[in-house]
Amino acid sequence: MIKETYAIFLREVKRTYRNKAVVAMMFIQPLMWLVFFGNSLARLPTSLLTSLFGTNNYISFLLPGELATGMILIGMFSSMSMIQDKRFGFLKRMMVTKAPKEAIFFGKVAGAAARGIIQIPVMVVVAMLFGVTFNTNAFYVFVWICSLFLLGIGMSCVYAIITMRSRDWQTPGVVSNLINLPLMFSSQALFPASLFPPWMQTISAFNPISYAALFGREALFGQAPNFLYVLYLIIFCAVMLVLGVIATRRWLTPE
Repeated sequence: MIKETYAIFLREVKRTYRNKAVVAMMFIQPLMWLVFFGNSLARLPTSLLTSLFGTNNYISFLLPGELATGMILIGMFSSMSMIQDKRFGFLKRMMVTKAPKEAIFFGKVAGAAARGIIQIPVMVVVAMLFGVTFNTNAFYVFVWICSLFLLGIGMSCVYAIITMRSRDWQTPGVVSNLINLPLMFSSQALFPASLFPPWMQTISAFNPISYAALFGREALFGQAPNFLYVLYLIIFCAVMLVLGVIATRRWLTPE
């Protein structure tokens, strides 16, 4: 199954990076968040920024959070790819080969998560242009990238499971609007949990985006990161993969 999974993963990656419009949007959307939303609080007094966000540059607070939210947006491509392959008959051709259903599922969610990793160096360079300075080491950066990949895998599984039985092009967009905004704004990607009402703090405590963002801030800016955040993401990813395998065996059909 490893060979078949890798072949499907490679196809997903190649199909993405050969589409220049898709690649451009992968960079433009998070960059717009970083440039416009990141500078929306630039006129706040430095003392207020520091008390609210722990830094005098909001972009340094936003960068790890925006990369984490970018992984859930990238995850949507796993469901779009599944529906596209159903409509054009490619999924039927894959399912008559010796490749098991699970290989199709694993290959697609891994390909979707890999799309988000390419955003990291570009976003870091742009943040540096806005005065963000980093104080970290290579090991922390590596673990941080792995944590984002885990988040991408988990969210790709969520999208794939929800849209697995559908052939409707509109389904990924509807699912995206239903999931993305509540997850984004109930996480600690954009604002600290101390600013939330109690009910949102409860949601944030279970939101995997919060843990990817928190680990990134600690890893990139000189603190000793809490590796329990990564453990939470490992558990989240594992649970979603198990649920995805169950759903694949029951629901994945070529039509």
